[in-house]
Amino acid sequence: MLNRRCTQRQFLLRPDPVTNQTFVYCLAEAALRFEIEIILPSALSNHHHTVLFDRHGRIIEFMEHFHKMLAKALNAHRGRWENLWACESPCLLRLVEPPDVLDKLVYAATNPVKDGLVERVHHWPGVNGLSALLNQRPLVARRPAQFFRASGKMPAEVALELVIPPELGVPDEVRRVLRERVAAEEARLAAERQREGRRILGRRAILRQSWRASPTTNEPRRGLRPRIAARSQWSRLEALGRNRAFVAAYRTARTGWLQGLDTVFPAGTYWLRRFANVPIAAITKN
Repeated sequence: MLNRRCTQRQFLLRPDPVTNQTFVYCLAEAALRFEIEIILPSALSNHHHTVLFDRHGRIIEFMEHFHKMLAKALNAHRGRWENLWACESPCLLRLVEPPDVLDKLVYAATNPVKDGLVERVHHWPGVNGLSALLNQRPLVARRPAQFFRASGKMPAEVALELVIPPELGVPDEVRRVLRERVAAEEARLAAERQREGRRILGRRAILRQSWRASPTTNEPRRGLRPRIAARSQWSRLEALGRNRAFVAAYRTARTGWLQGLDTVFPAGTYWLRRFANVPIAAITKN
């Protein structure tokens, strides 16, 4: 799951027709360009969650291109020149097993409900791919006129099919379970709001918000930035162990490379593979 927030928590992704169209266009174009399988995007007013499958190891290129193009196009739309994204790096969370993917799909889809913005997922006026995913309907967007040249190389229109990779299970069954879990989460959050006497903000108030504004609540600071999500303790420990093994192998290979030795970097090395053409070990599958 890829997460990124706007600078100063500003509502720079606040829904409107141009913003929604621009988000979908940039996401779809980047996904098609770098062979990324998008499962579910969810864009709130100041951050986005996108659950995806990186089958070909091109996530870094995808993130760079998607966030760059979206920032430039939205700055042109808003008449801004400064950075759109927060200076911290994007949060990229590896979902270890299919149940972990399903958990994050529910989380991303119901994020506007959890934050007290709308009562149901389909009430959210911004980008949320739940309906398109459940109904097997592509997300279609035309090239935004405020930034991209009509005579440029970017496509005039893109269509993005939201997919359920076979690794997650039978697609129809995954959709059924996802639909049921989202409905259950909506009901749970509604009951919680009723107990606490809280009301939702609502579509009209969301659309009236200034994109220059930001939340009045205090932002949690100095928290952990996890890289792995796993229900199973053993799966989490195994994934963390693989990460540590990769870091150790990379450090050893880099030390040898800097000394002029013939060395092979572990599979997963990105920057040196792309810019220094270092040799990479073949991927081994169990």
